[in-house]
Amino acid sequence: MQLAPVYPLLYKVLKPAFPGCLWSGRSDVKAIALTLDDGPHPAHSLPLLKVLDEYQIQANFFWLGVCVQRFPEIARAVWRQGHWVGLHGYDHRSFPQLSSGALQQSLIETQRAIAQSCQLDFTEVQYRVRDVRPPNGLFTPRTLADLARWNYRPVMWSVVPEDWVRPGIEVAARRILSQVQNGSLIVLHDGACGGEDVAAIALRSFPSCCNTDINL
Repeated sequence: MQLAPVYPLLYKVLKPAFPGCLWSGRSDVKAIALTLDDGPHPAHSLPLLKVLDEYQIQANFFWLGVCVQRFPEIARAVWRQGHWVGLHGYDHRSFPQLSSGALQQSLIETQRAIAQSCQLDFTEVQYRVRDVRPPNGLFTPRTLADLARWNYRPVMWSVVPEDWVRPGIEVAARRILSQVQNGSLIVLHDGACGGEDVAAIALRSFPSCCNTDINL
């Protein structure tokens, strides 16, 4: 069962309930954010990069450490193209299932993988890469308290076209375009699950938003 119609309702409930998370940008500024989860992936991230480059869009990639280690050349390509990078955990395990120590280690190991793959200083990556997207959007008050204590910023979403169930390019694009507004934070996927259509969805959706800044 597809849950896409439920996400806008969840957003309206969760945003005021958890103000410590970034759910969207300012409604009075003509800007939106495109975020990508679960990458990098050679078959999906590279075609997406071409679309982003063509339309001069800076996206926000929330990476899995294991994928960064597996595909370092893709990670370097994303970084060198100037996109914003965040953390999605090392291996997509749900944050509430991890102890505080295991969660912190997952984030550090992902930062370490980014430093190695992108040929950056580890200390610089620890300083610059502070945004975190919980896998599957799942967190608890303890999760948020831990992230705040470690000075990470939890980044969530306001537009979820549910691309991972592959509803079709036109359907996913229509969901985006029908919901997007000033400050929207859109989540797509360029990983093994759902990334097959990401370049086509972006190509179908974002030329319509070209008069809107796209950033986080």
